[in-house]
This record gives sequence, C-alpha cells and structure tokens, in this order.
Amino acid sequence: MPQYDLYHNEVKNGLRKDGWTITDDPYTLYSKVLRLYADLGAEKLLAAERAEQKIAVEIKVFNSPSQVTELQKAIGQYNMYRSILRRLNPERKLYLAIPEEVYQDFFQQPAIQDIVNDQTIYLLIFNPDREVIIQWLN
Repeated sequence: MPQYDLYHNEVKNGLRKDGWTITDDPYTLYSKVLRLYADLGAEKLLAAERAEQKIAVEIKVFNSPSQVTELQKAIGQYNMYRSILRRLNPERKLYLAIPEEVYQDFFQQPAIQDIVNDQTIYLLIFNPDREVIIQWLN
C-alpha cells in the first residue's frame, strides 16, 4: 500500500465539498506486470448531461528543497499514470493536485507554465487549511 501524502485527507475532503464521490483511496492502476497507485479516484454526476465525470488524482506537496526536482518526479509519475489510464480507463481524467501556495509561488513562473502546458498536465489547485478546491486547470 502506498504512503499517503501530507495533504491527502485535505484534498479528499475538498473533493467531497465540491460534490465528488470518492470511489478509490488509493486508485490502483494495473498494467501487465505493473501495479501503481494514484492517490484518489472520484466520480461526479453531471446533472445537465446525465453522465458521470471520472477522475484520478495524484497529490504532490512540493516540500523538498528543490521544487524543480519535485516537478521532474511529479511529471514522470503523472505521465506513467496517464499512459496506463489511456489504455485501461480512457474516460477517467488525471489531475495533479497541488497546494494553492505552490501554484502561486512556483507554477506561475513562465518556464514552469511552459512545461506544464507542453506536458498537458491537468492541475487541481487546493487550499489545505480550508480543505477546498480552488481551481481546476485543464
């Protein structure tokens, strides 16, 4: 079993407040001989469409001395998970959840924005103190 990230419960509570149902904690990704774990799986009924939206969420805190190294690891993990999801569960979107402070201080830098855009990383910005989702960026 994977170890929970620092803000695991805060993101989970924020998703619930935003109307999501947590379906997997963790969300297991099986691919041939690999078994990987995204932090959460969730679903939300979209009333206007009468359909469900499904997501997987990988939470990253970026609390090491080098945020660039953390980003490198997060991108590698994100791309592995996305590759497996595309094959096994293509209707589920993968989001990288990051704290609001990290988004404002690090992810707003032009070079980081270019990398995130080039990699087509979906971001979920959360406030850990209030346990709320601040923004979804596709």
